[in-house]
Amino acid sequence: MTVQERKGFKMGETGLWNHCSSRQCVEMILSMKLLGYASLTEEQELSVLYELSNHASRHYREAVIPKRTGGVRHLMVPDSTLKAVQRRILRNVLSGLELSEQAYAYRKGVGIRENAAVHTGQEKILKLDIHDFFGSITSSSVYGLAFPGTVFPPQVRGLLTSLCCLRGRLPQGSPASPAISNLVMRPFDEHMGLWCRERNIRYSRYCDDMTFSGSFDAGKVIRKVSGFLSERGMRLNWKKTGVYGKNCRQEVTGLTVNEKVQLPKELRRQLRMECYYCRRFGTESHMERLGLAESESEEHFLMRLLGRLEYALSVSPGAKEFEQEREYFREQLKALRERRAQKNQKG
Repeated sequence: MTVQERKGFKMGETGLWNHCSSRQCVEMILSMKLLGYASLTEEQELSVLYELSNHASRHYREAVIPKRTGGVRHLMVPDSTLKAVQRRILRNVLSGLELSEQAYAYRKGVGIRENAAVHTGQEKILKLDIHDFFGSITSSSVYGLAFPGTVFPPQVRGLLTSLCCLRGRLPQGSPASPAISNLVMRPFDEHMGLWCRERNIRYSRYCDDMTFSGSFDAGKVIRKVSGFLSERGMRLNWKKTGVYGKNCRQEVTGLTVNEKVQLPKELRRQLRMECYYCRRFGTESHMERLGLAESESEEHFLMRLLGRLEYALSVSPGAKEFEQEREYFREQLKALRERRAQKNQKG
């Protein structure tokens, strides 16, 4: 059965699975092509999948990475075999399921700029954050909302849930977790979206960051969000709660939205200065001044600088100054690589 066929089942048709045989469940599982081993028999493929699902903890390792805002983030990273299966679940199963219009993270064609643009030029902005977002999503929520009974029979739902969860929770570090989180949050998004539209409030969510804008009673919105999250076993991270009027800088997912969507002023200034110093004194001299000459190659530095310029242009498409800087440093990087290639040939 194809993804499109599975999508075709409507609400109220769960009774269909009452007549679904074990063989039909197996055929559905095999049709998802979760393993890339063409040489495996059906029995071998099912054996591998159920070993992964029944002993998931054996296939994860913990990783600690620094947060951009300070502190560390703990990830549970699947091994190569389970990660490959989760990527196929993402591509072959989850990609066909509908998301809420309020979700802007982990969606093709939208991102932080589109999320921020929802809230441009508003009287007030309220920013809320969900505490331990992925860790608050239970396997029962995944079973019920990411792999709903209107689309998948119980045996298939159970297997997919076990392949994507760890110790009853959604692990941060799995390639499938972001998409699953959007599916699990869809009822919340749609409920909050309707509630906000009735009050002329704009609402969007980017992963665990929720933003509300307009003219409204912030306390009333907070109480509504807190109560609705509580029903789902979630709670707010009060340390990240903030209300911002139009007379102060309003930021949404790191972008300024007072009048238009753009990088914060200090980030634009830093990027301009970086480009100016590299042009005037040369990249190597600038790196020496920053104390980076011994820890980073000139090529890597230029690639990072180009990445920042690309990001600036993704936020402000068509910005002439950043387009000119991007072209200049692309040529610098190209020339550097050509000199290196010539040197290697002579060597």
